[in-house]
Amino acid sequence: MAIGKGLGGWTFNSQALIADAFHALTDLVSDFMTLGTVAWALKPPTPRFPSGYGKIESLGSLGVSGLLLSGGVLMCLNSCNILCDQFLGFELLHALHSHSHGIPDWNAAWLAGGSIIVKEWLYRSTIKIARERKSSILASNAVHHRIDSLTSIVALIAITGSRIYGVTWLDPVGGLIVSMMVIRAGWGNTRAALLELADVGIDTDTKASVRKAALKATDTSSAKFASNKIDVRDVQGVKAGQNYMIDIELGVPETLSIAELRPIEEIVRQKVGSQVRGVRRVKIRFVSNESHRPDFSDEFIGRDISARTSPEPDDEKQPGHVHEHHEHSPNEHPGKRD
Repeated sequence: MAIGKGLGGWTFNSQALIADAFHALTDLVSDFMTLGTVAWALKPPTPRFPSGYGKIESLGSLGVSGLLLSGGVLMCLNSCNILCDQFLGFELLHALHSHSHGIPDWNAAWLAGGSIIVKEWLYRSTIKIARERKSSILASNAVHHRIDSLTSIVALIAITGSRIYGVTWLDPVGGLIVSMMVIRAGWGNTRAALLELADVGIDTDTKASVRKAALKATDTSSAKFASNKIDVRDVQGVKAGQNYMIDIELGVPETLSIAELRPIEEIVRQKVGSQVRGVRRVKIRFVSNESHRPDFSDEFIGRDISARTSPEPDDEKQPGHVHEHHEHSPNEHPGKRD
C-alpha cells in the first residue's frame, strides 16, 4: 500500500498522497519493529536481565514513534517548500524539490479512499489487542494506523478540492496538514516512550487496581490470622513494555515472625498477579503498623552517603598492601645534597 500510494502520488501529481505514502511506509517499518520487540519483551527474566526484557519493547516504541516524528518533519518541510515556491517564487530548501506543482489526477483520490478503509480496519484490530495486553508498542502501532487513516482523509479532501476548484496550492496544503498530524502523534508517542524508559510511575488506574487486589488478599490473610491487622500502606511500580513491576508496602504487627509473613506475601502476590493484567513481578516489603508512613523513599541512600561516589580504601585493611614509612631527620631534605 505504501509503495502503491507513493507511485500513485508521483504519477498522479499529488503532494498530499506522497505525504500519505511516506507515512504509510513508516507504518510498515513499525510493523516489523513491533513484531521483533514484542517477542523479546515476553522472554523470562535472566541473571543478566533480572527485571525481564520489557524495556526492549519500550525501546521499540521509541524507535517507532521517533520514525513517525522524523517522517512528519520531513513531510512538513517538503510541503512548506512547495508552498514557498508557489506563493513566493523561491524554494525554502532546494534539496527537497518536488515535481508536484500542478493539479492532481482523479486516480489519486481513489487510492486515498481505499487506504482509508484498510487503515481504519487495521487500527480497530490492533488497538483492541493493545488494550487487552496493555502494550505500549502495540498501542503506538495502532495509532499509526489511525493517523494513516486520518491522513488519507485529508489527502482525499485536498485532491478532490484541487480537482473541483482548480487550485494548485490546495494539494500541498493538504500535505502540510497531514504532516502536522503525523508530527503531533509522533511527539506524543515519543514522549510516552521516553517516560517509560525513564521509569515513570504507573498510571493512577493501574495503581488503584493493584491496591484493590491487595486489599482483597489481605482480607483473605486476615481470615487466616484473625488477630493480625494488615494494612496496604503504599503501592508503586513502573511499566516495562506490557509488563508491570509492582512494589507494595504492607503494614503488619511487629509480633509477626518471618514464618508468618511468608504466607501473607504469597497470597498478596498471587492475588495481584491474577487480578491485574500485565503484572509480571510483585515485590512486597513489611513495615510495622505502629511506624510512621515512610513510603518507598526511605529505601534510597542518604545524600551524605551517596555523595561518596569513590570512597578511599582503608589502607590498613587492604590485604597484601605494604605501606612503607621512612622517617627523615629535621635537617634531611630528599633530593638535596649537602
